[in-house]
Amino acid sequence: MHRLASSSDETLTKRAIRKKVWDYLEKEKLARFPRPVYNRIPNFVGSEKAGSAIRELREFSAASVIKVNPDSPQAHVRLLVLETGKTLIMPTPRLRGGFLKIDPHEISKQMLRKASSISGAFSVGERIPLSKVPEIELIVAGSVAVSLEGGRIGKGEGYSEVEFGILQDCGLVNDRTKIVTTVHDSQIVEAFPVERHDIPVDYILTPTRLIETRTRMARPKGIYWELVTEEMLRKMPILAELRTASGQK
Repeated sequence: MHRLASSSDETLTKRAIRKKVWDYLEKEKLARFPRPVYNRIPNFVGSEKAGSAIRELREFSAASVIKVNPDSPQAHVRLLVLETGKTLIMPTPRLRGGFLKIDPHEISKQMLRKASSISGAFSVGERIPLSKVPEIELIVAGSVAVSLEGGRIGKGEGYSEVEFGILQDCGLVNDRTKIVTTVHDSQIVEAFPVERHDIPVDYILTPTRLIETRTRMARPKGIYWELVTEEMLRKMPILAELRTASGQK
């Protein structure tokens, strides 16, 4: 059972789990480019096979707009989204440039693989303001570690949580919007403390398994503005845009 953690408790626990996972992937030669995997959403051996499992989800088949993180291990998922004719919404790294929209019907089939890469998405995608972001029907998030209860640990910078909070405040996701992650089997860990802004995952896809967590974790409720710093507003202009639009001070 997950428990709500204090900030110091959560930080220490997650830091230890991250290091253990990164160490294991490197030691067992399960890490792939870019390396070393420390301080990253780690790319792993079998990421394409894990990503391919998303086609088995009814939510994937039904969705027309899917948000996928920009990290390397989810590149195959981004390609599948485009190959199946779905619109890809990709946050720019560290949210510095907001969100990119890639409509596969507006580019040639020969360009789809390029468009699924980070550099390619910037060259063929459309950078859109919050007012132009469509409703998101499925979310794919990168992870350093996850638990079978649906807990998720990212690389420690909170971008997935900020992205979810922004989209939630804009009415573009809700409690029914499923969240998927792809990881190596070794990235599944025991339950760990969580905080109110952590996003849970509904499905875990690995090279060998498709796991529905049926998580009971509560989802965050938009952006917690009391946690947003001036530095965050400076580095992520989209946050400042949202704050102005929502009348926050």
